[in-house]
Amino acid sequence: MSFSVVCSRLTFAWPDGTPVFTDLDAAFGHGRTGLIGRNGSGKSTLLTLITGANVPSSGTVSVSGDVGYLDQGVTLDTGRTVAELLGVDRARAALHAIEGGRGTEADFDAVGDDWDVEERALAQLERFGVDLDGGAPLDRPVGTLSGGETMLVALAGLALRRPAVTLLDEPTNNLDRAARERLHDAVDSWRGVLIVASHDRELLERVDQIAELREGALRVWGGNYSDHVEQLAAEQEAARRTVRVAEADVRREKRQLADAHVKLARRQRYGRKMYDTKREPRVVMKQRKRDAQVAAGKHRIMQEGKLVEARDALVRAEDAVRDDATIRVSLPDTEVPDGRDVLELRTPGDGRLHVRGPERIALVGPNGSGKTTLLRAVVGRGTHPRVEVVRAVDRMGYLPQRLDVLDDELSVVDNVRAGAPTATPHEVRASLARFLVRGDRVDQRAADLSGGERFRVALARLLLADTPPQLLVLDEPTNNLDLDSQRQLVDALADYRGALLVASHDHAFLEEIGVTRRWSLARGEAPVDGGAD
Repeated sequence: MSFSVVCSRLTFAWPDGTPVFTDLDAAFGHGRTGLIGRNGSGKSTLLTLITGANVPSSGTVSVSGDVGYLDQGVTLDTGRTVAELLGVDRARAALHAIEGGRGTEADFDAVGDDWDVEERALAQLERFGVDLDGGAPLDRPVGTLSGGETMLVALAGLALRRPAVTLLDEPTNNLDRAARERLHDAVDSWRGVLIVASHDRELLERVDQIAELREGALRVWGGNYSDHVEQLAAEQEAARRTVRVAEADVRREKRQLADAHVKLARRQRYGRKMYDTKREPRVVMKQRKRDAQVAAGKHRIMQEGKLVEARDALVRAEDAVRDDATIRVSLPDTEVPDGRDVLELRTPGDGRLHVRGPERIALVGPNGSGKTTLLRAVVGRGTHPRVEVVRAVDRMGYLPQRLDVLDDELSVVDNVRAGAPTATPHEVRASLARFLVRGDRVDQRAADLSGGERFRVALARLLLADTPPQLLVLDEPTNNLDLDSQRQLVDALADYRGALLVASHDHAFLEEIGVTRRWSLARGEAPVDGGAD
């Protein structure tokens, strides 16, 4: 198989010396590759090394053909126009100059054969569902677009350009359900080399192979994400069996070494007894004593060597088993009886929406439909023009998209104690350990936490409160969470016994947490109960 992207012995570190890769090898060929790994594992860094935006400390990156790159931060570059984001601004300006009779040779070179550049650009925008109302859509500033629209325009630009190698970094960030489906369709038909760094499991189901960055190394698995999970589970089960066998070998070698020590001690006692009774000539007894000691010593050394080998084999077996810890926390105080009204909303025409008992309700709708506005109204942080909160339980927890519920200047322990003032620091530390925040990390400032740690601490602060919530309101909780953190969130919610109201575009996540009902929301409208799942 020929490869269009080859990374050889790639080493890269940040200016402060923090290593990202050391001697990493990677190769990507024709087809679609899903690049996965924990936050901070180096996915975005690897993509920027392939583009040439970053330069490795050592090693080489070889790319055949031109590269198109969709950066996570594309939504932040608000000063550009839609034409610039599409990459057609130069050809378009040259075309206008030619049409106005001001064309130069450079303008004709810039246009080339692309005389229908504007029509093709508008067609790609339509294909990706970008509806820019008003005249001159290609001149619209990016700052006037939503985050989702900006991402779709950038994708349309890549489809228009058709580079040999395309790199997408978290392309579903900011995309609502309809936009995600358009992206999925585009990925299904993408030609050439496509590398997608993503935590979106639905998107990862559409790739031909999974490349996993873990502990500074890259490993490629054939098939989509489900195939990867299945292969990994089988491999890990085999690794755990190997550990059990290795543990048994160590126990056996320990017993045999102990037996060797006993035999040596017996032979030494026998030699001393024979010497003391002088039953044989002294020279013969001394030789027998030496022979016995040599033989026993060789046996002991052999057994000690076997024990060392068995322990080494156990270490190798344990290294093959992944220590991907899971959140396990008991939350009986959050239980809500079946049928009890947790939340009641009034909609126009005296319509009513209820959350009763431990229901798990998904709030779904396109970007801009007002999901966050409704959730903020539910928790008392704002109002919604079409919805009135009639009744809500006092014990309510809210996790916003920005995770700004933490005080960045306080330590992790103090942040959690703010919600549980009666708990001792020791109790808080023990509870945080169940949320996988341990050791020195509990004394760190919240501002210094990684994204996954910040999410777990924010969740712990809500669920470990002196009065834990009976209604938990989550706004796009899987945004920017890596796959491990998503799994840990699902683990934590499995032990939660209260009601859930969750705004999310992630259908796989909603299915895993056991959503029982959906409320649909359209722009400018009140939510509509879509019925039970």
